[in-house]
Amino acid sequence: MKLAVPTETRPGERRVALVPDVVKKLVSTGWEVCVQSGAGTEAAFSDAAYTDAGATVAPDVAQTVSGAGLVVRVNAPSAEDVAALPQGTTVLSFFGVAQSEDALRALAAKGATVFSFDLLPRISRAQGMDALSSQATVSGYRAGLTAAEHLAKFFPMFMTAAGTVPPAKVLVMGVGVAGLQSIATARRLGAVVKAYDVRAAAKEEAESLGATFLDTGVSAEGTGGYARELTPEELDRQRAALAEEVGRSDVVITTAAVPGRKAPVLLTTSMVEGMAEGAVVVDMAADQGGNCELTEAGAVVDHGGVHVVGMANPPSGMPTHASFLYARNVANVLGLMGPEGALAPDWDDEIVTGMCVLREGAGKAPAAVELLGSPGGAPATGGAQS
Repeated sequence: MKLAVPTETRPGERRVALVPDVVKKLVSTGWEVCVQSGAGTEAAFSDAAYTDAGATVAPDVAQTVSGAGLVVRVNAPSAEDVAALPQGTTVLSFFGVAQSEDALRALAAKGATVFSFDLLPRISRAQGMDALSSQATVSGYRAGLTAAEHLAKFFPMFMTAAGTVPPAKVLVMGVGVAGLQSIATARRLGAVVKAYDVRAAAKEEAESLGATFLDTGVSAEGTGGYARELTPEELDRQRAALAEEVGRSDVVITTAAVPGRKAPVLLTTSMVEGMAEGAVVVDMAADQGGNCELTEAGAVVDHGGVHVVGMANPPSGMPTHASFLYARNVANVLGLMGPEGALAPDWDDEIVTGMCVLREGAGKAPAAVELLGSPGGAPATGGAQS
């Protein structure tokens, strides 16, 4: 089966879905891999490296995807990207239905099957496939570095002949994979770190990295390792408890996201106004609307001397290792769904069914069923298909 890797079309995207080392392994198991020329250039992977790994390099997207049974991407294709895909092909990528409605309709019309890393079940045997976690590791590391770059102070304590410089005070909000990496990075740089999460289970993890855990009395334990969405009343209680700590911080890094939904607002404008001039907010959820009311994705907002950094597509800023990790996740998924060079998904496997957005054009994920409705196009009236 032909596996196609087109160049990413999202503005500013520098990652590539497969790296040469992984291509070599896939070719050895029987896959025919075709990579669009220049797809890996921004991530420091040359066309020659792909050729040496056994891939064919095609000059344009049309030749890359022609005859492909599987198209692997980092981001969901646009509706324009879908127009070039073969009828009935399979797409594996990140795919947020709410952000890709036009593409979803176009893929359904082509009878495509779509698997999304956003929907991967959080179970033990799926850990090696968890691209959300691998990319969050990159994001968290970059957030710590970004905070240090924008703060006009040292992160570590310095004892000099001119006097002692106190360490920076960093507050990390959200102790998932990205938050833990932010904590670790800020600690390595010498800052004093506090951490907050609505999941009580995060306390031990944060403390294991040297952070002090804040308990506001608001819990949002969800299912599958995710936090649930807080009610408006719970958000008000949370913000009131956090306002004082935010005001004492030199840096606040926010990482809170709820899969498939707009990011919760954790930092209000009044909370930012309570921070000292020169303080920094780094918002990793900027692409989902932001955890701070003042966030603008891809921009640095100066509000009363406080810099609010909206990190757009954070993993793309470190494309070599981000691509390396993502490619490993892809290879592990294909080890399950196509171990002998052709897709043969076991539709009784919870990983396969959990990741499936479309199956031969029919909606399978609840959000896809709601959007596409019945095959005739009418809104769905029953429960989600399985």
